[in-house]
Amino acid sequence: MNETERIQAACSFLLQSPPGEINDVLNDVRNIISDDDTLHAGVLPALKEYNLTQFMTVDVPGTEHQSIVSEAARLEATEDGKERFVDPRSKTSFLFDHLTLEATASQPFEVDADCEPFRAALEKATISYLTAHFHDGVSFVFTKNGTANQFIMQIVANKYNPSNYWSGRWRSEYHIDLNENTVQGKVLVNVHYYEQGNVQLSATHDVSITLPAAVVTATPSAAAAKILAQIGNEEGRYETSLNDTYTEMGEKTFKSLRRALPLTRQKLDWDRVMGYKLGAELSSSKNMFGSL
Repeated sequence: MNETERIQAACSFLLQSPPGEINDVLNDVRNIISDDDTLHAGVLPALKEYNLTQFMTVDVPGTEHQSIVSEAARLEATEDGKERFVDPRSKTSFLFDHLTLEATASQPFEVDADCEPFRAALEKATISYLTAHFHDGVSFVFTKNGTANQFIMQIVANKYNPSNYWSGRWRSEYHIDLNENTVQGKVLVNVHYYEQGNVQLSATHDVSITLPAAVVTATPSAAAAKILAQIGNEEGRYETSLNDTYTEMGEKTFKSLRRALPLTRQKLDWDRVMGYKLGAELSSSKNMFGSL
């Protein structure tokens, strides 16, 4: 494998990194490419793509909340090629290093005065929704390319539990168009479980909502509350469907993958599976059939 192929392999691994494990994967791929300078230069485009699509969160100097790094937050590159991102809540912009995941050089940013009343109301409603439905998360509302009456709402919530060998990330993105009375969006869920194995779940759910005319003509705060209520209904139904899927996988799918009889030649009582001492059972089974 030549250097180009090794870089491509490293980028592929990075783009598939589970939630919260990008640094672990980056350290692992260093074994593929022994030169750190070559590695960093080669995988930087993949790191940028990963950070933007995963809604990476960052602490910005001078603010008391985390900001989201995403395509919606990205501004035009500076003359020296560096990328700036906007934090409309604090009315600042900042530089972001995709390798160190640090924000620097924050400075004031002038928001669109015409869009700001509805954007701020929608963000306030989004924060209330986030507080009510997520243990921990970050949300922002951006104006869409400075276009009047078009906004992008983003939510990201991370849960990392390495001591129990799992991590997860929930992302929501909605394009709200008050000109067309529509909300188009998607929910993306990623879960990684790796205790004595390696299982990843990646699920996407598309959302399409038509807003009643009364919502669009209401005050910004009233309209924002109604929009978030409809989004909450959609996300609640999707979460219920995910729970049903997990139950079906545990009760049917995974069972069908197992052999009909274990080594003991006796059927496993699935209703009592949590009570079995599997290690002892398997150990005794090996002794029982060791002479066969």
